[in-house]
Amino acid sequence: MKQGKLFTTGIIVFFIIVGIIIFSNATFLTIGAGERGVLFKTFSGGLEKDNIYTPGFHVIAPWNTMYVYDVREQTLESIDGAGKVTGDSGEQMEVLSSNGLTIKVDVSFRFHPMYDKIGNLHEKFGIGYKESLVRPEVRSSVREAIGRFTPEELYSTRRNEVQAIIQSDLEKTLNDNYLVLTAVLIRDITLPDRVKTAIEDKLEAEQSAKKYEFILLQERQESERKIIEAEAKAKSNQILNASLSDKILQDKGIEATLELAKSPNTKIVIVGGKGDGLPLILNN
Repeated sequence: MKQGKLFTTGIIVFFIIVGIIIFSNATFLTIGAGERGVLFKTFSGGLEKDNIYTPGFHVIAPWNTMYVYDVREQTLESIDGAGKVTGDSGEQMEVLSSNGLTIKVDVSFRFHPMYDKIGNLHEKFGIGYKESLVRPEVRSSVREAIGRFTPEELYSTRRNEVQAIIQSDLEKTLNDNYLVLTAVLIRDITLPDRVKTAIEDKLEAEQSAKKYEFILLQERQESERKIIEAEAKAKSNQILNASLSDKILQDKGIEATLELAKSPNTKIVIVGGKGDGLPLILNN
């Protein structure tokens, strides 16, 4: 009898311990920094989407389930055609330009869930929202934006415009689905070698042509400057000649002669010795 009671007591104690362990694991939960939780009540009301659990220690009934979301800023890098994150593996997303040329694009995105809308996000997409929402929308936005431009535009002048289009389109879609897009960065656009070479040759030729046009412009401006300078000088001489009468010239000549006569050197001054009426100076 004693052995039977001991055996029964041991079984009861064993199940009590197991129950305590299971109960403890199911009802005590810690939500970490940068996380939010949403509770699903199995027997009373289902998902509490408007009741968001913040970081800290929480106690829940063992039959309920807490879904914990990382709400910190996350980075989604290069995506291949299957929607796989490729990161730094060298794979890139392949898209078509406006003229049908295949282009490889390396894009990264930064986003985070809306802190107070975790319940709505979980109700609509669940824990796998990156697979069902973010990646398909990213691929769609990138393809649509790239498809508006030629390879030359993408390679040389309009990359920032493409980036802005992607961000604007994706930002609206993600906001409508309880996510915040914080940044879009086109890290690289890879063209086929033959296309890249052709574009570079064309750009080099355009730069050479612009340089030649600049040299010609400088030459034209210098020529115009010289013409203006010559015309101004000729006009000045014309005005000066028109203002100098014979009487004025004679008076100026007399003044100059008299100044020379004042010098200490011995000389003979003959007045009226020349046909123009100016004094004649002879050195002694």
